[in-house]
Amino acid sequence: MIIKSMKINYLFLILSFLFINAVQAQDNAPVSVEKNQFKVNMLFPGFVYEHGFDAKNTLYSEASLGIGYRYSSYYDESSWYILPTINEQFRHYYNLEKRASKGKRTARNSGNFVAASVYYNFKSLNTNEKYGNYDPSFTLAALWGFQRTYKGRFNLEVHLGPGVNFDKYDTEFVPVSSFTLGWVIGK
Repeated sequence: MIIKSMKINYLFLILSFLFINAVQAQDNAPVSVEKNQFKVNMLFPGFVYEHGFDAKNTLYSEASLGIGYRYSSYYDESSWYILPTINEQFRHYYNLEKRASKGKRTARNSGNFVAASVYYNFKSLNTNEKYGNYDPSFTLAALWGFQRTYKGRFNLEVHLGPGVNFDKYDTEFVPVSSFTLGWVIGK
């Protein structure tokens, strides 16, 4: 009985020691964005590569299919269109330390960010005969967003902000927003 009690005490002591070391190691570990992260988006099919420059800044590169909406007051009609897009963002993740101090995930760039973004929208894949194709354009935007990667590498991302869209006919202020669901792939 005494030997069994001693074994339990030793086991408890060893587990306590390991737990304390793990907590201290987590506190001392630098909180940083991933150096290289690949992602597949499922909602709007596409691929993403995010490269970490330093502890808080990344270059986010995405190639995907986007969906747009257009309304014509002349025809009193609306139209949806599908177009290939390329999106480049310089992101600054500003709350990684705060999330880590609260015990929240920061792995795989799970945090809030601000970004400078450039979208290039190619010619639309579908047309509306009444008012033509959606012509190529590019958009400059200032964004705020968040990204969360959960167990199983399931990824959710939202970003939004004001932008300026340029095409061969017009320059206009536009709202920019995105909601993606996908998976982080790789190690």
